[in-house]
Amino acid sequence: MDLKLGAVFVLGGILAAISCAAADNPNAGQSAAKTHAHGSAMSLANVREIYGYHNKVRRDVGVGPLKWSRSLAAFAQQWADELAQTTCTMKHRSGHKFGENLFIGTAGRFRAIHAAKAWEGEKTLYKGSVLTRDNWKPAGHYTQMVWRDTTRLGCGEAECKGMLMVVCNYDPPGNYIGQRPY
Repeated sequence: MDLKLGAVFVLGGILAAISCAAADNPNAGQSAAKTHAHGSAMSLANVREIYGYHNKVRRDVGVGPLKWSRSLAAFAQQWADELAQTTCTMKHRSGHKFGENLFIGTAGRFRAIHAAKAWEGEKTLYKGSVLTRDNWKPAGHYTQMVWRDTTRLGCGEAECKGMLMVVCNYDPPGNYIGQRPY
């Protein structure tokens, strides 16, 4: 039986990230923020940065590149907007079928690329073995980024109360207990 889990990761101060894989319709909901042709409210420059950084991290371990998905970006954007309009805290969307990494940091000090760098920073905590409940928790964002079977990425961002929230969704999801990410 495969099990998908989520993790909480806090990097000093007000920077935090969460990762999980879970199931829902990527077209559900409407974004409150103005979205662009790439499906997200992120600027094209921010999309290029976060997308390129994901693929650099994947190249570093010999895993193929991800493709940007407009529909996943719209899905991620809708959730970022929802969080910004309601709780202004990181909370995973329940009942969807995609992997998900979340990030929050001070707006103006952090950009979307900082989310990807924070998630990649967990690489030092992953020792290359099969995922277990114990070794997955400290490195779940990183292992989701490099999950060998994941082929599509979409991210969104929103601001609330001076904070930047970044949501990235992955298809197919990763972080299955009993498997290796690559």
